[in-house]
Amino acid sequence: MKKLNVLVDWCDKNFSAFINEDVDGVIIVTDKTLNGLKIKLQEAATFHFEGLGDEATDWMVSGDFSFEYSYTMSAILQNALNFTTLAALSRITGIKHAQLSHYANAVSRPKQEQYNKIINGLHTIGHACLSIN
Repeated sequence: MKKLNVLVDWCDKNFSAFINEDVDGVIIVTDKTLNGLKIKLQEAATFHFEGLGDEATDWMVSGDFSFEYSYTMSAILQNALNFTTLAALSRITGIKHAQLSHYANAVSRPKQEQYNKIINGLHTIGHACLSIN
């Protein structure tokens, strides 16, 4: 099975997905939700590969491919806002609410240390929710 690397980002109130390697062109889709984005990406890839005709490789024709997603911090935070708030994440991580807002809206990108704090903070919130009996 061929794995296609997908970059998921957040831009102007939409998630976007982008593939440009191993697909004989570029595939880009947008949607308001991550689930909708993944459905659209599958449809767009299938449509794109069908359109290649004789130039399509065996894995394209057979549909023997899957997606491996990478998410920018803005996409991660925008998705997390379905389940928590930036204020809660700020309290847990010690990162100012305004700075988290900049990351969530793709105004700026966090350095690795901040990135790790945010991911750990989201995990902490998730574990706290799971521990409720």
